[in-house]
Amino acid sequence: MITALLISLAAAGHEPVARDPVAGPPVVITDAGPVRGEVLPTGGGIFRGIRFAKPPIGPLRWRPPTPPQSHTAIVDAVLDHAACPQPVYGDWNRAASATGSEDCLFLDVRTPRIATTALLPVLVWIHGGGNRGGAGSGTVESHITDGGVVLVSIQYRLGALGFLSHVALSSEQAGISGNYGLMDQQAALQWVRGNIARFGGDPARVTIAGESAGAQDVGLHMLATASRGLFAQVIAESGTAGFGVAPRSLAQNEALGAVIATRAGLASKATTVQLRALSVPAILAAQEVDAKDMTLGIDPSFIWLQAVADGRVLRETPTVALAAGHVARVPTIIGVNAKEFTNYSGTDPRPVIAREFPNSVYRVLSAYGLTGSGTPAADPRLGDIAMQLGTDVVFRCPTIAVSKVLAARGAPVWQYQFDYAPPGAEVSHASEVRFVFDRPTVGQPPLQAYWLDFVRSGDPNGGSRPNWPRYDLAQRAYLHFAQSGPMAKTDLRGAVCEGRDTP
Repeated sequence: MITALLISLAAAGHEPVARDPVAGPPVVITDAGPVRGEVLPTGGGIFRGIRFAKPPIGPLRWRPPTPPQSHTAIVDAVLDHAACPQPVYGDWNRAASATGSEDCLFLDVRTPRIATTALLPVLVWIHGGGNRGGAGSGTVESHITDGGVVLVSIQYRLGALGFLSHVALSSEQAGISGNYGLMDQQAALQWVRGNIARFGGDPARVTIAGESAGAQDVGLHMLATASRGLFAQVIAESGTAGFGVAPRSLAQNEALGAVIATRAGLASKATTVQLRALSVPAILAAQEVDAKDMTLGIDPSFIWLQAVADGRVLRETPTVALAAGHVARVPTIIGVNAKEFTNYSGTDPRPVIAREFPNSVYRVLSAYGLTGSGTPAADPRLGDIAMQLGTDVVFRCPTIAVSKVLAARGAPVWQYQFDYAPPGAEVSHASEVRFVFDRPTVGQPPLQAYWLDFVRSGDPNGGSRPNWPRYDLAQRAYLHFAQSGPMAKTDLRGAVCEGRDTP
């Protein structure tokens, strides 16, 4: 009876939300059918595990996502859901790996107010994890929504299940395969556009944000034609569309797919039937290629982080697209952490510098203090040479390159470097995320406040916080989140990154 009443109200043009507190937890009618969430003590609600696409299993494996099955019965959306399949890479994704299932195309919503008239700005979070690990669950436990925004966290297919190309798959899909994880994200953003108003959000004020691989995916959506109109602003934390490495072509990704098929016990030219008959454990084991498997010039540590210009989702490489101005010119926050990770440990940095900075070798050697004999001592804030070089090549210089392109094309850009750590800790990759989503406390960097103002207004400045100057090509201003507090500076790592334009 409740379902029939809700549907009849929706058909009559009434707000598709159960609002009577006596009726219990909130029920919202989505395009697919009604879902019931958990009521928040302060109002609003949390909805966990809303399907935005059919489970990509059986014949739907390695195909673009399709809309979820419609339902008339109320579906409970209160419990945590499965993550997408992934091996264990460490404690950071152990729990996600334990819950992994191909039936994983879910999103979560936390909203402070359930009313179609609320029209609150929306923050959509794309989780990181190398495009091979991580999960979207847990993000909506954040109280960032107390700042008057709707929070959405999405999941997408990972690793080979999300990004594999293969000649057999291409043959059945108009000559193109791969980037299914990015298409999952597009499907989730389409769901947001069509449904978020019913949860109190404004589909015209959507900010997509992510960290690491999530930030890379944000950058790729800025380049993808099919993603246009699905967001109004972006936040990219420690990641760019190219990640500072060479992209792959469809042919290269298909060749990688042949290697993975062989590792799974199939012929390199396996059929789609054989590929889809593989077990998930067999696929996860086969995707873990290492240097001895790779004859394609692909760095195994970046195997799912190299942008693939497949011709469907990404019609051009990031470098070509940015140079041509084929990028969404929207308000952007983009930045890095002072120390991300070491990528060249145990190697002589000089050949790496010669390879990565061919047009400015001596200047960069000088900036690193490597023009003489020996190796300089570690910088107290930026780390040793291996840490500095890894952070510069993969994170800092690409961030600067993207900032320059966006600013030159007229997009409002705010750049940052995060360099704060609690007592006894060090700055590291992803260490800023907690300050975005945890409850703010005195003495901690006000990332959440800057982020909230940006989501609400398109400008991170507000209140009594230090002013965050907009990035331009003359001053190249950025905000330095230091131990002592935020401070405006100019020309982040200019002595090293000048002339390196790899995004």
